[in-house]
Amino acid sequence: MPVLLISSDNKLFRVEKAVAQRSTLIRNILEEREDTEYPIPLPNIPSPVLKKVLEYCKHHQADPLPTIQVDGGSRRRTDISGWDRQFINTDQGMLFDILLAAWHLDIESLVDVGCQTLANQMKGKSPEELRKFFNLANDFTPEQEVCGIYIVSKAILLVYDKDFQAQIRKEKEWANDW
Repeated sequence: MPVLLISSDNKLFRVEKAVAQRSTLIRNILEEREDTEYPIPLPNIPSPVLKKVLEYCKHHQADPLPTIQVDGGSRRRTDISGWDRQFINTDQGMLFDILLAAWHLDIESLVDVGCQTLANQMKGKSPEELRKFFNLANDFTPEQEVCGIYIVSKAILLVYDKDFQAQIRKEKEWANDW
């Protein structure tokens, strides 16, 4: 039975249930409902973005659904498959829109792909290049700028870059003894 979704610009999407259930949000809504004849409104997602997200979900519909990790297990990934890399190779505005939609719909694997793509695009950029990349005005003092950009870029690298993780582990070997 198909699931009906309505985008923020009132476009109706009819998708297979397995595709729609890639979204934890939609899966939870469907579990609470008896029927699927009534459309699920998605007021934060415009149709071009929803179409792109549903393309991702359709491609990954046979993948195992994510499970809740009670042990705090790591779900980080540093590699992006060829199909995912081609899929996410969009302009920056669409990439951010896809990330926001994936976050809103709770599509964990798509959030991971989008964040990894952003991390890869940020890698090796100077503070000025990052400001330009994110279209940010420079309203920091020079001291604030150096400190803030450094900390944020290192935090992102620590999450998504295996080489950087290994470098930190090597430099901070003493911390592993705790």
